[in-house]
Amino acid sequence: MRILHVYKDYYPVLGGIENHIRLLAEGEAARGHRVAVLVTSLTPRTTVEDRGGVRVIKAGRAATLSSTPISLSLLVYLARLRPDITHLHFPYPLGEMAHLLLGRGRPTVITYHSDVVRQQGWLRLYRPFLRQVLRRADRIIATSPHYVASSPYLREVADRCRVIPLGIDVRQFQHADPEAVQALRARFGGPLLLFVGRLRYYKGLSHLLQALQGLPGVRLIVVGEGPMRGTWEAESQALGLGDRVYFVGEVPEEDLPAYYHACDLFVLPADQRSEAFGAVLLEAMASGRPVVSTELGTGTSWVNRHGETGWVVPPGDPEALRAAIQHLLGDEALRQRLGEAACRWAQEFDVQVLVDRVLALYQEVLGARGRAGTGVQECARRASMDEALRAEIAQRAREMGLDLTPRHWEALEKVLAYYAEAEMLPTIRFLYRHFGREEAHRLFPQGMRTVAALLDKEPPEGC
Repeated sequence: MRILHVYKDYYPVLGGIENHIRLLAEGEAARGHRVAVLVTSLTPRTTVEDRGGVRVIKAGRAATLSSTPISLSLLVYLARLRPDITHLHFPYPLGEMAHLLLGRGRPTVITYHSDVVRQQGWLRLYRPFLRQVLRRADRIIATSPHYVASSPYLREVADRCRVIPLGIDVRQFQHADPEAVQALRARFGGPLLLFVGRLRYYKGLSHLLQALQGLPGVRLIVVGEGPMRGTWEAESQALGLGDRVYFVGEVPEEDLPAYYHACDLFVLPADQRSEAFGAVLLEAMASGRPVVSTELGTGTSWVNRHGETGWVVPPGDPEALRAAIQHLLGDEALRQRLGEAACRWAQEFDVQVLVDRVLALYQEVLGARGRAGTGVQECARRASMDEALRAEIAQRAREMGLDLTPRHWEALEKVLAYYAEAEMLPTIRFLYRHFGREEAHRLFPQGMRTVAALLDKEPPEGC
């Protein structure tokens, strides 16, 4: 199956959506599917690379408007590529509007990660397009039943929504290097709280800092970068917490499990619906740690079940946050029980389960349209030259007075097999019909390099 994911950013940019797309795309590629990710670059330069079995196209960025990267190159690639399934990740207005314009009729799945919360003025302009994008989608993935029930836009299209929660690599977080864990405990002391995430407005870290004022001796590690870091560092100093709050920036992925295992309690104090799921909650839970989160009407309180895997408190309430932290830190047996239950619950969100569910949804979409997804073997079979195409080529060669040798047929077979998944047959036929402009023995090598250049790929071996 040819699968295209579209969003604004991708790994190594760190964030919940970016990491979700990476895990899903690499998981799909590992199952033998042809997967591409189309995002914007952080620079004006377009790059194409293979990463983890996935073709990653980063279209050059011309500007950024209201947190939305603008890229004309992205439109060109979206028009050129012909996947079996286009998988949009909302919200990214440019990607969605481009798909409205260029992707009409294509099988489309949307993962609805979050409502647009902050840019309300901009949303008034975008709302008609948003509703049209959702109505045109074959299926919409919501990450929790809570979000389907609480989002005004998803309620309008609830009949085509399917709940598929985000996933994590559970095994990555179940174990950590004991020496690394001990080193972190020795460095930071305890009792130790942990926050992990992009430092953005909706994370609510200010409430956690205020809660920490009434928790003498309790320390907090903040892992992550983002536009609010300077503001929250300054607030930490102003509250007199400078020696108990540690902003450590981004942590390498392989080192992150040690931070989870070193903490006593994980806290996610988000105060806006932009925190739609909270994959970091799952990472902490897979590490066997109880969590404290807030009730936002989103997936956070579906992931973290109050009294079962941790504590859920009202958003924007430092007093409630402080009381929950104090209660859990004061009861080691309760923390142990919650942590064990959290670890069991996290198994339901393993990335392999996510990949299974999403691939099944793709097949549901293609089946409803009377199409079948094509695996690698099917693509190769489809690419093999049928008799009608062979006859057409032979007829045109005779009209041009050219003699096609077995070497020519072999080269054409190779390139058809190589490019079948990109649906370049029309281009290849066009090049063939005009190959009389070159000598016959130079025709196929030059023509196939032209096709390769169009796809930013190397020509197949032997061409």
